[in-house]
Amino acid sequence: MTSLDVPRIEATYLLPIRCATPASDELTAYLEWLARRVEVIVVDGSPPAVFEAHQRAWGGTCRHVAPDDRLRSANGKAWGVNTGLRLASHERVVIGDDDVRYDGPALERLCALLDVADVVRPQNYFAPAPWHARWDTSRTLLNRAAGGDWPGTLGVRRSLLPDGYDGDVLFENLELCRTVEAAGGRHLVALDLYVRRLPPTARHFWSQRVRQAYDEFARPRRMAAQLASLPLALLLAASGRRRFVLGAALASMAIAEGGRRRSGGRRYFSPVASLLAPVWIAERAVCAWLALGSRVRHGGVPYGGGVLARAATPARVLGERHARGAR
Repeated sequence: MTSLDVPRIEATYLLPIRCATPASDELTAYLEWLARRVEVIVVDGSPPAVFEAHQRAWGGTCRHVAPDDRLRSANGKAWGVNTGLRLASHERVVIGDDDVRYDGPALERLCALLDVADVVRPQNYFAPAPWHARWDTSRTLLNRAAGGDWPGTLGVRRSLLPDGYDGDVLFENLELCRTVEAAGGRHLVALDLYVRRLPPTARHFWSQRVRQAYDEFARPRRMAAQLASLPLALLLAASGRRRFVLGAALASMAIAEGGRRRSGGRRYFSPVASLLAPVWIAERAVCAWLALGSRVRHGGVPYGGGVLARAATPARVLGERHARGAR
């Protein structure tokens, strides 16, 4: 069987995208590869000239559309996803950012998992992995140790989101998963389903630090712990208890290494990322305060030329809304 004869999967691949300049030939080749396997929908919020360039490149390969004005929301990615969910022909939908790169086995397995779960979170890994990608990977490893990371791709059953999900939040992946759970759906964290992700530029990496910290307003206990870590570390250091700070740093490395070793992760994650765990924790300790300052000063965090105030809707509120709607 040649690459042109691969069996098609009854699923839709949804790519929400917005570019200031036309996307790379590499992304075009990836979309062509996908289109031989699944239905592909690209919801493109790029400026007109870039949209037209994408139409020329992708129009014969996939369904290339603009976001639906009736579904407009503050979070551009959620706007694109909600548009694509209404257009998808299949129940199983794979949502991927423009830096996500599935291979055949990973795509097939994710779609198979959607036969037993309603939303599936795979595990991203960076390849290649420059210094800033390894720094960010330390966050991934700590999250894996705590139960699961938040990737740039999800699988979801379309029927669990008949009206989409709230697009006026920052942490839109969490919002989507909470919405599915509120509807009674099963949420599966697939720690052993590895999907490659291209690393961002160092400039983009730095631009995301405070915004990612702001996400934790959706999980108040985690946010409180991150806000407490900086003053606690300064207090311990000032009182001559530096060994406690060192002990905490070593403990974070051990926890991250535990995350690296879970579910075959050593094949995909460098041990350097485990060693960088204290660096990421220090970064987040500072950025959590910057995120709090942004909330106090601006009422939220800058996003897409505006300000997003909410990180995500509390699960309790979504559950109550679903219960009212089901009556």
